[in-house]
Amino acid sequence: MLTLRKSQDRGHADHGWLKSQHSFSFANYYDPEHTGWGNLLVINEDRIAPGTGFGTHGHRDMEIISYVLSGELAHKDSMGNVKGIPPGDVQRMSAGTGVRHSEFNHAEGQQTHFLQIWIRPKLLDIEPGYEQKTIPGANKRGALCLVASPDGAGHSVSMNADAALYAGLFDGAEQAEMRLSPARKAYVHLIRGELTVNGQQLNSGDALLVADESSLQFSQGQDAEVLVFDLAA
Repeated sequence: MLTLRKSQDRGHADHGWLKSQHSFSFANYYDPEHTGWGNLLVINEDRIAPGTGFGTHGHRDMEIISYVLSGELAHKDSMGNVKGIPPGDVQRMSAGTGVRHSEFNHAEGQQTHFLQIWIRPKLLDIEPGYEQKTIPGANKRGALCLVASPDGAGHSVSMNADAALYAGLFDGAEQAEMRLSPARKAYVHLIRGELTVNGQQLNSGDALLVADESSLQFSQGQDAEVLVFDLAA
């Protein structure tokens, strides 16, 4: 079963300094039909104006992934990490027993565009943790590259969740297939461009909620960048 969620059907928030689109219920946006999919709880597409950002705030018992698309995200947390997250990097923060952090755009005259992803943890009350890795574009070219996983396989960041995240770049004749367990769920989020998945055309911001499928086929990309989640049901 494939269920299409169009980009324009997402929740929207405009705070002036922050423009955000919510794939699932978040903050003041609530849609009882879209409160998560499997153990995937949040995908926020955020655009932060120069010189602004999220002040210090707390999280607990959540796996949080940041995927930067343009600009740079400045991160500082109570674990002592002070990092810049450029495009191509994947950051994972395990909130565990509690962590406080801030995220800012210090780039003068340049908007920071990124995806903030929350996944329900497998174990609660773990020690907070942080990990950040650069995923070369060549690894995603015409393929689905593992970027986050329970065991940190390949060059992925590890996370305390029964889930795996893949990223791919597709253009022209490039194609790929991903095998799935029908007992699990999957979620396809097209970040940009156009892409056909199992015969369904997606445009920038569109998503597919996937259940009871054994494979996904990706083809006919036009400057496409896609994220694919393999999720606990």
